[in-house]
Amino acid sequence: MKKKSSYRDKLLDLANIYDVREIQEYIKRRKNLTAGQIELILRKNKIIIPKDFKTNFFKENVTKPINKISKQIDSFKEDGAKNFSKIIRKTVYFKNDSIEAVFNFFTNSWKNLGNIGLEFLNIFPKLWATVYDFIGSLLTDLFNGIYNQKINANKANHAIIGFFLIVGVVSIVIGGITTFNNPKKINDKQIVKKEDKINKPNIQLKKEKKKVESQIKKPKVKKEAKKPKPKNKNKIGDAILPDLNLQTETVLNLFKDVDYDLNTVRYEKKVQPIYFTQFPKDLDAIQSVKLKKETFIKIVLPLVVAENEKILEDRFKLKKIVSSKYTTDKEKQWLRQKFLEYKVKKGNVEELITKMDIIPASIALAQAAKESGWGTSRFALEGNAIFGQWTWDGQGIAPLNRDKSKKHKILKFPILRASVKAYKNNLNTHKSYIKFRKLRQELRNKNKKIIGLELTKALENYAETGSEYTKILEQIITQNRLMDFELVRLTNSSTKKELDL
Repeated sequence: MKKKSSYRDKLLDLANIYDVREIQEYIKRRKNLTAGQIELILRKNKIIIPKDFKTNFFKENVTKPINKISKQIDSFKEDGAKNFSKIIRKTVYFKNDSIEAVFNFFTNSWKNLGNIGLEFLNIFPKLWATVYDFIGSLLTDLFNGIYNQKINANKANHAIIGFFLIVGVVSIVIGGITTFNNPKKINDKQIVKKEDKINKPNIQLKKEKKKVESQIKKPKVKKEAKKPKPKNKNKIGDAILPDLNLQTETVLNLFKDVDYDLNTVRYEKKVQPIYFTQFPKDLDAIQSVKLKKETFIKIVLPLVVAENEKILEDRFKLKKIVSSKYTTDKEKQWLRQKFLEYKVKKGNVEELITKMDIIPASIALAQAAKESGWGTSRFALEGNAIFGQWTWDGQGIAPLNRDKSKKHKILKFPILRASVKAYKNNLNTHKSYIKFRKLRQELRNKNKKIIGLELTKALENYAETGSEYTKILEQIITQNRLMDFELVRLTNSSTKKELDL
């Protein structure tokens, strides 16, 4: 018998050995007997079937179907878990949106009540003018009557003098009462003068703000009294803030002047190209946790989006070169440069396409927040190190609690964007993140969107805590709704469709 023959072939060989005519006649008539039918005929002729045959038959007819069913159950479970997680995410979003809507309702109601109160107070000047005109006309009529009537001049003089004396006494009494009730009015003038002296640093801060804004290439912003959500946003060029010790108040005023609002970015999927070279030194002084996080996201998001768009441009150019029949010398030089940049050996184009791809904005923002303490860590402020990358030979900052046996440092950068670029190059080239790149390429092959929550589990090697680290990243993404920034583009970017190879 052949070693790799099937169970049915083995049964036919056994029938030939024992010369079972019934089976031979079926074969001559060209009737295809199943393995079960051949087995019944052999048993009817009292032929013993070896155990080796039965085990193979059991594997083919029992074990394999069970394995298929178990795989189908596992895939069903995974799909159910994904659908359940999507439902949970939608409920969380609905909860956050409803809370925000209720908060906006109460704030708008409070503003409306304030406006009603101001309008009510505006009635008093008109009321005072009416009373003043009434008293004036009354006194005029009174004096005219006294003048026209023939009365004793002495009595008239006494009446006029008495009237003015009464008015003077009443005014003195009212003035004394108000002065007694408000003894601090005199000191308020002095306090106001002192506050004017104290507010001089704010004038310097405004001057600093004007200097910073003058170095940013952007048109003049016209302020309006009220604009809830303007349709035409202020468009600016690639604004790069110089390497200054910026204060958080200056940064917040800048965001306010250019109408940089995260809710608008979430809705319109557009962000202005404002590139900060460093974090404000007093970012940690913001008491509101929400405002601190929003300021951090506003600084880092344009840097992440800009690097992703640069990668997409290179990816578009690469696929265009590969699809063309003729390659110029300039294109060949560009390919050699990209092979070196992405550490691709032997000119493997498929490997370069796998490595040359974006990092989801939600993952980049979550890792930056985790590694830099939302922009307040010593490494972020002193060395623009957002992602906590290690180095053993380059310029870096030594951790305070580092073991004596270890000699690593945290790699420092001249500007924030250099840190973002190094981080993306690390994920796209290092051997520790092969799983991350393969999973990302699988999403590309299935024409699915590159979403951060689909790739976080492939970053276990980024930190020593492994799976605990990925859980923290997922928590940061969901709690701060960072997945809303996945499709965000720069306001001055041009969309390009990716070529299919």
